[in-house]
Amino acid sequence: MPDQTPQAVQSAHELLLWLIPQLDKFPRARRFTLGERLEAGVLEVLERLVEAAYTRNKETSLRQANLRLEIVRHLWRAAHELKIVSTRRYEHGAQLFDDLGRQVGGWLRSHHASS
Repeated sequence: MPDQTPQAVQSAHELLLWLIPQLDKFPRARRFTLGERLEAGVLEVLERLVEAAYTRNKETSLRQANLRLEIVRHLWRAAHELKIVSTRRYEHGAQLFDDLGRQVGGWLRSHHASS
């Protein structure tokens, strides 16, 4: 049986798996503030995307996921600006966030087109 998981859900899952070890490297003073917010934010994005995959009214969940993703992007940028995250790791993470944002946006547009 083929996997029916939407690509955005899989990408959010992979982003979370990549991000958590990065957050473990945060200094103690930031791990429980900025790090916790980043982790909780990506978890919420994943939850909203799974919710969208299994409900009829996808728009609300997709909009919430998109909004939360935008907040997490700003937190990730702040981590870089505070020199908690190296430029190389920041760029890789930013690309993952951007790719996920494009997938969520595409899913939202395709849902509008089919409604």
